[in-house]
Amino acid sequence: MRLLLVEDDNHVAAALSAVLARHGFDVTHARSGEEALQALVPESDGFGVVLLDLGLPDQDGYEVCGKIRKRTSTPVIMVTARSDVRSRIHGLNLGADDYVVKPYDTGELLARIHAVSRRSVPDAAGSGDTALRLGPVRIELPTRQVSVEGSVVQLTRKEFDLLALLAQRPGVVFRREQIISEVWRTSWEGTGRTLEVHVASLRSKLRMPALIETVRGVGYRLVAPTA
Repeated sequence: MRLLLVEDDNHVAAALSAVLARHGFDVTHARSGEEALQALVPESDGFGVVLLDLGLPDQDGYEVCGKIRKRTSTPVIMVTARSDVRSRIHGLNLGADDYVVKPYDTGELLARIHAVSRRSVPDAAGSGDTALRLGPVRIELPTRQVSVEGSVVQLTRKEFDLLALLAQRPGVVFRREQIISEVWRTSWEGTGRTLEVHVASLRSKLRMPALIETVRGVGYRLVAPTA
């Protein structure tokens, strides 16, 4: 996922960018409100999330949030030391999707990033297109049926849920903890081996070992086939 980090403190930005990169994010750093707005011009490649500090040198972060919301629906998470309820309400009323107070736990920030990015993804099952297509792979969401080159592949319930999760955002790295939480509805502890077994089973059943890529130390991502 591409992420726009709007932060005027270079040391803070460098440390946070390193953490985000380790978790599979492609981070663009903007040091001012104007840099952020320039990065969000319509013809640019889309960002999955904007992390917006409020104490910027050229414009107030609230003002920047309002301008961002006028030009894009990209989720915005305000990251600031302003912890009073009035500030939070003001930020959310301006269109922010979430509000994180410094100092914050990195794990919580990562969870919030994934949460707002999931909310911004259209629900395929509720739209006109009820299937995900990835080269020769077709995933029918309502019927929970998967086929490769027209041949149906029998998957278990968890195998289907895992494949459907990864397929909704091809190329995006899903952290192991996130997958366990969303597919198994439990915590990472004691479930890691189960995830590895299910990934191996999917690769074997689909006869496409390169479809699901292991991102060492982070998690997995789906690599969409070209044909």
